[in-house]
Amino acid sequence: MDWDNLRVFLTVARSSSMLDAARMLGSSQSTVSRRVQRLEREIGRKVFERTTQGLVLTAHGHKILRQAEGIEELLTTVDTRANDRRADISGEIRLGTTEAFGTYFLAPYLARFCALHPAVTIDVLPMPRLLNLWRREADTAIAIERPATAGLVAARLTSYRLLPYATTGYLESHPAIHGASDLAEHCWVDYIDDLVFSPQQFSLKSWLPSAKPCFRSTSVLAQAQAVRSGLGVGILPCFLASQFDDLVPILADSIDITRTFWLVAPPERREVSRVRALWQYIREVAGREQGLLMGAGMNVTPS
Repeated sequence: MDWDNLRVFLTVARSSSMLDAARMLGSSQSTVSRRVQRLEREIGRKVFERTTQGLVLTAHGHKILRQAEGIEELLTTVDTRANDRRADISGEIRLGTTEAFGTYFLAPYLARFCALHPAVTIDVLPMPRLLNLWRREADTAIAIERPATAGLVAARLTSYRLLPYATTGYLESHPAIHGASDLAEHCWVDYIDDLVFSPQQFSLKSWLPSAKPCFRSTSVLAQAQAVRSGLGVGILPCFLASQFDDLVPILADSIDITRTFWLVAPPERREVSRVRALWQYIREVAGREQGLLMGAGMNVTPS
């Protein structure tokens, strides 16, 4: 089979659209269509079906996808090893990450990585949505869920804990919280339900349906500031809330909300030496800072 046809097939399979694949390849839609048709003639089978949701792989298309990804991985590895022999780690890395993790946890550690690799420039994209890695919005990303998209390389990075937080002033001027049943009576800071981009984002509506939000935002940093102002109670990641001395964890001994971060990248980007080095570094940092990520050593709510 012609590798150029397979390369076009991979791009179409990952984007589910001839038009999107053409844009990603810098080609025309008709050229992409012809390449797919040539591949189908070579193998004697259809590889795509048209649906209202776009192009979907046939059963034989899935088999070809696995074979094509194996060839792509082999070619990428050969090319990467050749490049690694020719040059030290250098160049730009675009890293997508969640807002709080990128800003309050990761950014300070990336300074050390840049010191270790002075020829590398890191662009951090702390965006409140999932990035499209196939469209090269980033080279790699830290996501709050394992991607469902076929072909991406994903590795579990770490678990992290979330808890209710409020200020001491708020807690002293409102009804005491002795157990989870007392929480519904308080003013809450929350996400905007219809703008939540992932089911792994915390949902107050699902966790405590009787609670009434008094402030909502798509930004967890805005939520943290609202809680710090004394407005109410909010569920925050422990690694974020621990940055602020004025925030107090509530019912830390009885409430356990955990989520998982995933490292994600397209296979061809994952094997680039600078991206591979950053992956390893981030995994080492997350491993060392499990206490911070899981909220170890916190004081319980003052009575």
